[in-house]
Amino acid sequence: MTNKICFLFFSLILLSGCAMNDEPMPVIVSHQSVQPVLPKSPVVKQPSLSFNVPSSWYPPRSLEHGWTAIVIHHSATASGNATMFDKWHRENNHWDGVGYDFVVANGSDSGDGEVEVTFRWKQQRVGAHCGGTPGNWANEKGIGICLVGDFNKTQPSQRQMQSLLRLVRFLKGRYHIGLDRIYGHGTTPGARVTDCPGKNFPMSSFKSKL
Repeated sequence: MTNKICFLFFSLILLSGCAMNDEPMPVIVSHQSVQPVLPKSPVVKQPSLSFNVPSSWYPPRSLEHGWTAIVIHHSATASGNATMFDKWHRENNHWDGVGYDFVVANGSDSGDGEVEVTFRWKQQRVGAHCGGTPGNWANEKGIGICLVGDFNKTQPSQRQMQSLLRLVRFLKGRYHIGLDRIYGHGTTPGARVTDCPGKNFPMSSFKSKL
């Protein structure tokens, strides 16, 4: 009886094919080890120089305006800084202070390339950099940036241009301002006739880097 059982057992093995050399062994795959191949998430490139800017460049949220343009000036002086221009504009122009939102120093009275934030930007006040007259759209909607220097005689320093590029990129991105709305003072629609920011200011090459 035992021999018959053994014979039946080996017969079943042979019939099942488990002992046949010409048949591949079954591959057992664990479902836990199979991971779906997912496409990689696209890398979103952020605009350079738009991050880690000084906190003073951000205006108070409760006061922030919807600025639509940027106007670049030169001081037409060899030296100066925001404090000195503030005093000059108060005493000579009888304004309520410096007409610009930002002043980019040249190393004469503040650090070379230092960006000084004026009270106008901090309080989101209307500017006085395109004539200083009420109702001037460029004062009401344009951000005024002044680089210290007379660019009819000299050129902006490398550090001034680096700081200006960083600042304008930040403002351009924050307020969605197109290149066609970034002006030199003299090319601002409605501005008085002036050569500001000077014949040596590299406006074309500057815009190409934005």
